[in-house]
Amino acid sequence: MWYNMKVMELFLDPENVGVIENSNGIGEGGDPHCGDHLKLYIKVEDNIIKDISFQVIGCCAAIASSSMTTILAKGKTLDEALKIKENDIVDALGGLPEEKIHCSVMGAAALKNAILNYYENNSDA
Repeated sequence: MWYNMKVMELFLDPENVGVIENSNGIGEGGDPHCGDHLKLYIKVEDNIIKDISFQVIGCCAAIASSSMTTILAKGKTLDEALKIKENDIVDALGGLPEEKIHCSVMGAAALKNAILNYYENNSDA
């Protein structure tokens, strides 16, 4: 199994890692079959994801996919971010080996769950 340079760059030096202490949306995603687990934090202001970060337990593809999810969502409106799908993450990474595509599903699911959590916590939003 080979990873391209973009995947390797985000694996070795991922962007947006950590916890946002004052986040107003948290979402999780995972794959019970392989043990990968992602927790994603968003800070929303004026309907825009101003900040986003993640913590992940997983393989190279899980780390790179999680990081790319945050890169794609940062600065987007909530509606725009909800449109980010698994294939968008894979395409932005320049592809993943077929057996690692499930790692991108985790990112899209956690992002959607974080946005739903934001809406639940801010029903006046």
